[in-house]
Amino acid sequence: MPVDDKKKEELLEKAYKLGYEYEKVYKGCSQCTLAAVQDLFDIQDDAIFKAASGFAGGGGITIEGSCGGFTGGVMVLSQLCGRERSNFEDPDRTRMHSFDMAKRLIDAFKAEFGSINCRDIQTKQFGRPYYIRDDDEYQRFEEAGAHTHKCPDVVGRATRMVAEIILEEELLSEKDI
Repeated sequence: MPVDDKKKEELLEKAYKLGYEYEKVYKGCSQCTLAAVQDLFDIQDDAIFKAASGFAGGGGITIEGSCGGFTGGVMVLSQLCGRERSNFEDPDRTRMHSFDMAKRLIDAFKAEFGSINCRDIQTKQFGRPYYIRDDDEYQRFEEAGAHTHKCPDVVGRATRMVAEIILEEELLSEKDI
């Protein structure tokens, strides 16, 4: 049973604020998105949180791969509807549901940012990409508003997108929301 519109909007606003604040304070877009969604719905899992560590900044802070907000989002969606190790053979093709949820997030990211790629999103947000593994580039990245508002906004919006998918797809029961 879906949540009512008022409660949904309250949850989506809270999702944005949690994601924004976590990225601003803690940094690490993948973990911040994942933690914000986990905290919003009280579905914390420390192993999954830890596993998201290396996905920040396009993976290894190289900006070469997917936005950490996207990867953290896919991780939490898969936490809710992915294949389990005990069902590795997956004869019922349970994993297809998590593929569909990841595709929904891809579509939302592309509509919002034009891409799921960290480099592309940085270019859109900052006007150029920053190779944040380099100390000088990282300093310029920070001076351009990386963790005062730009990356927190991306993470906030990513968190909102993931929460919206969870709510619309009813991945949690109403009593768990």
